[in-house]
Amino acid sequence: MKILVINGPNLNLLGIREPELYGRRDYHALEEYCKAVCRELSARFHCEIVCDVYQSNHEGELVEQIQQAYFDHTDGIVINPAAYTHTSVAILDALKAVSIPAAEVHLTDVGEREEFRRVSYAGMACERHYAGYGFEGYRMALEYLVQNYGKNGR
Repeated sequence: MKILVINGPNLNLLGIREPELYGRRDYHALEEYCKAVCRELSARFHCEIVCDVYQSNHEGELVEQIQQAYFDHTDGIVINPAAYTHTSVAILDALKAVSIPAAEVHLTDVGEREEFRRVSYAGMACERHYAGYGFEGYRMALEYLVQNYGKNGR
């Protein structure tokens, strides 16, 4: 099974950016966490799970990664669009176009933050949403995709 984990703008500043909200672990720790979860899930479900982790501060690059996932025969997408969650119809359209099962993740509980953060365009194309669980939300999303799409792919 092949899973793409996509992270949007400013997540490269984890550990620096508002640590009271996002914690003190850096982006490298998040990458390693996702890869470790995939190794654990591979052992648990007796299948190979390949996990690519990608981050960009540029909307078009995120769209291109989503599109490329289709051509790479990716089985699932975990996406934290970050600030683009609330603004990007382009990311929504890309997710809808490729029809790859997707789960949305947010480190913080966006529903408890500013009003403008309560609308998720990307989330409209995602089957599951995990917000406010920190890194654990990525585990939940990865596990969901493996449990539901791991045996046969898409």
